[in-house]
Amino acid sequence: MLQVHNLKVLSILSLISALIGAVDTASAQSIVKIDGSSTVYPITKAIAKNFQVAKKDTVKVMVNISGSGGGFNKFCRGEIDIVNASRPILQNEMAECKNSRVKFVEIPVAFDAITVAVNPDNTWGTTMTVAQLKKIWEPLAQGRITRWNQVNPSWPNEEFKLFGADSASGTFDYFTKAIVGKSKLIRGDYVESEDDKLLVEGVASNKNGLGFFGFHYYIENQDKVKAVAIDSGNGGVLPSVETVENGSYRPLSRPIFIYVSIKAAEKPEVKQFIEFYLKNALLQVKKAEFVPLPPSAYRTMLEHFNNKRAGSVFNGKPAIGLTIDEMIRREGRTEFEHY
Repeated sequence: MLQVHNLKVLSILSLISALIGAVDTASAQSIVKIDGSSTVYPITKAIAKNFQVAKKDTVKVMVNISGSGGGFNKFCRGEIDIVNASRPILQNEMAECKNSRVKFVEIPVAFDAITVAVNPDNTWGTTMTVAQLKKIWEPLAQGRITRWNQVNPSWPNEEFKLFGADSASGTFDYFTKAIVGKSKLIRGDYVESEDDKLLVEGVASNKNGLGFFGFHYYIENQDKVKAVAIDSGNGGVLPSVETVENGSYRPLSRPIFIYVSIKAAEKPEVKQFIEFYLKNALLQVKKAEFVPLPPSAYRTMLEHFNNKRAGSVFNGKPAIGLTIDEMIRREGRTEFEHY
């Protein structure tokens, strides 16, 4: 009986030891908190996964989605370390961060092409001018412009169904500024979501669907939706890596970013993650079907991060129609909005 009792005690002690070990491991695991844009999410998520493997799971990187605006709200309150953003930080967000004493480093990581898409059965709206898109999406169109033939008389007399990013999204901010002429101005009678996959499915399931979302989600779903060629005055241009690189896909080509809290970067896990991010960005941006920056640009961004260059070079506004070369020259400026 004594032997059996001893075995039970040993088993209980072993179990307690294992539980204590698990608690110690969990408490020893550092956490990097990231939130924001659904557009930038695939890049950051892939790099985060690789970083965790490289760190042998001693660091946990939490990457969530709340839209660029939602991400900046959390970032400026000090709730997260890094924000994914599909547009530059806005003036009101800069003011909020300043009031909260959250200094940040702005890091462009890639270029994206906001893609306007239709259902594969759509044989008419394969090219649209910026003026036609404005006619569809501007606030005055609500309840008035609802059928294809109101946009172009040669198009069918059928009602279209609209899908697009919600108001917390950087894609929403950029698209409204580039197409309508002012950020956040848009008709209200469309299906909105921060989840690009839902927007893709909406267009795919409706013959008369029309929507806009990030290039990555179009590339992943080319069997479900069809990209519209955008005519900004020189003929229709389809979104592609080539047309973004040569600057012909305007005005829906745009830089995308991460913003890092300088205070958070004092933590070794955050600093190491950003260094890992920029050293691996070129490969991961390509894998995620975005347009990478030149290798020299990632080295420059790493220098900016290590030098704690706080602020933004975009004056708190979306940069409409910016090319990769123009963005790199802008980031190289010594004068920028700082604290």
